[in-house]
Amino acid sequence: MQLLILANGHVRCLYEETLDLTRFGPPRIVRASRVEPDEHGQWSADLIEAHGPVLGPFPQRSAALAAERDWLQQQLFSEGGLPDVSS
Repeated sequence: MQLLILANGHVRCLYEETLDLTRFGPPRIVRASRVEPDEHGQWSADLIEAHGPVLGPFPQRSAALAAERDWLQQQLFSEGGLPDVSS
């Protein structure tokens, strides 16, 4: 699990259960994307909530999840970072 610690002390990451995030204070967890099947059994990762693309279709859900994670991780650690996707 990779953490991004901002200058204001906030910590951003892709949610995983490998680390107790409450150690950094009360977590604010928001959805950044959705992985859903279509009518043909193909899977897509919809990253619109993170101002991103729709990835896919993929034949397996695991492939869509991997593409979703790769895109989010790349954006999180890019210069612009992920947008605040507060709901």
